Amino acid sequence: MKISLTFDNGPEPSTTPHVLDTLGAHQVKATFFLLGKNLNIPERRALAARAFAEGHLLGNHSYNHSVPFGLMESPADAVEEILSTDALLGELRGSERLFRPFGRARVGPHLLNKRAWDTLVAHKFTCVLWTYIPPERDQPDSWMQLALDACRSTEWSVIVLHDLPTGAMRNLGLFLTMAADAGAEFRQDFPPECTPLLKGIPFGSHEHLMSTGA
Repeated sequence: MKISLTFDNGPEPSTTPHVLDTLGAHQVKATFFLLGKNLNIPERRALAARAFAEGHLLGNHSYNHSVPFGLMESPADAVEEILSTDALLGELRGSERLFRPFGRARVGPHLLNKRAWDTLVAHKFTCVLWTYIPPERDQPDSWMQLALDACRSTEWSVIVLHDLPTGAMRNLGLFLTMAADAGAEFRQDFPPECTPLLKGIPFGSHEHLMSTGA
């Protein structure tokens, strides 16, 4: 059982420090997909820098996280969201440009448009999807078993958590202990089925991720 642990929508001053402390205590490396608008705030950028310094990977999760790219009225706005966040990541990007589309918890043609996809290809991004998103907001004290059950059902899981103040992250340590006791191997790379684009190279079909707009 392999698990790639990811966190979306941060950094969040009330939550991300606890998440980093917990990951450090359990010696688990994760990937944080950050919002560009948060990187414009010094306190939040400092948290991103801390995560990077502690060996976690940082990725691009759009600038505003307001409208999935495939639903935008202007496809060019998606390009601006990708590139502005990439510029803000700067030296915190590391050796690989990672991108996760905003999907409202599901995979489909609302994730991207052709302009966004072409931009990801041109700039050699790796696009990272997911296998399971636990119901943290609705079940902050019970999502851990659901997540573990999902991981047991798949050889290699990409789990999406959120370092947001929902109360769910107070149970992160318990989840990590449960997973370790179940024999989980935590990874910082991703299975092929979750990376339709790897360093700018498409793998398999990707049309199902893209709206028919320009």
